[in-house]
Amino acid sequence: MAAVVNGEPDFAGFIRLRSDKLLRLAFLVTGNFDDARDAVQDALEGVLPRWGRLADSEKRDAYVHRCVVNACLAIIRRRGRSRPTAEPQLLPQAKVQADPAWAIANADEAWRLCTSLPPQQRAAVVLRFYQDLSFAEIGAALGCPESTARSHVHRALAEMRTRLEEGQSNG
Repeated sequence: MAAVVNGEPDFAGFIRLRSDKLLRLAFLVTGNFDDARDAVQDALEGVLPRWGRLADSEKRDAYVHRCVVNACLAIIRRRGRSRPTAEPQLLPQAKVQADPAWAIANADEAWRLCTSLPPQQRAAVVLRFYQDLSFAEIGAALGCPESTARSHVHRALAEMRTRLEEGQSNG
């Protein structure tokens, strides 16, 4: 059991409570499970020395999200433009539809469109629609103003919509 200090878990307890969520966030940003694990590990290595100064849990969570996103972006920059194939079993499960093939095709298309976005926009979309963060929280996680976070999400959705429409007219 993790030690609790002032009603908050210690670093090991925080990792046990949040590691799955952080790993899913990193996976959705990087599109690769191995890169996601590396990003979370890199981020948490950077957080550990500062842990004692991260008393406010809201700021702490935003700081950790920001560290994970930054680690993901660093990995994406290192690997270049190649896009690894995602591990479909790790993607979030879609709600049950009348035709499961239709739901799978839609989820696959949405994932393909998301992976084609620039890293900052992809991170903003993941934080908004998968992590369900507010624009202010996204801004804190990405280290930018709330208005820039809104712009990232808006531009990403516009780009995804355009690519989807182009794909439908070409198909």
